[in-house]
Amino acid sequence: MPQARLLVDLPDGPWIADVSREYSDAGFRVLTAVPGEGAGFALVRVTARDVDGVVEAMRGHDALASVSVMATEEGVATVRIETDAPLLLVAAKRSGLPIEMPLDIENGVAQVDVTGEHERVAELGRRLGDLGLTFNVERVRQRVDPAQLLTDRQRELLLTAVDRGYYDVPRRSTLTEVAEHVGIAKSTCSETLQRVERTVVREFVDDLPHRPLDDGIDANPATVTAADSASESNSDRSEPNHTTHRT
Repeated sequence: MPQARLLVDLPDGPWIADVSREYSDAGFRVLTAVPGEGAGFALVRVTARDVDGVVEAMRGHDALASVSVMATEEGVATVRIETDAPLLLVAAKRSGLPIEMPLDIENGVAQVDVTGEHERVAELGRRLGDLGLTFNVERVRQRVDPAQLLTDRQRELLLTAVDRGYYDVPRRSTLTEVAEHVGIAKSTCSETLQRVERTVVREFVDDLPHRPLDDGIDANPATVTAADSASESNSDRSEPNHTTHRT
């Protein structure tokens, strides 16, 4: 199933655009959001040096009907809001493609993740355009079921290594002990775990924000390959352990 990440440039007017641009160092994470009859309700986590100032700016914005602080700690506030202009939710509803949560917004730009058929993703793009929103396609790739990333043998070995504490810090089990437990040679165990780690780390890195992209990414479903980023130790315990769319 194709998964797309869009960077949507929000226009001035909606509270999230205005407040996030006023406090450009702040991060806004929409944890949940529900469109209502003419309004939207959301739970938003705000992270900022001046989090009190951000909350006051939210309370003073005309587009917010209500702002209730649910929890606070140093530099972080969780806020329940009601807004009359949930543009991203409107576009998602009209396209029939839900936006995945959490949704991150910084400095007037929303990072929107969606998963669906290519036609649905394209329709979301059209609906965003209808609302006057411009966006960049950061990436498009095929979403893979994690269970399909590894062979049965690789998955069994990985689970054994985890269960026996091979990945704990400090390690509770050595590579030799893991190999002996599953009945394979230490070299085979090491090579297999290296392949597992390479696969798992690549999949994880693909999901990191602000990842550099290959040239030529467009809105067609495609797989974006992450750079190699895995390492493995053969040791025992004694050894050192963007396409732009405008309307």
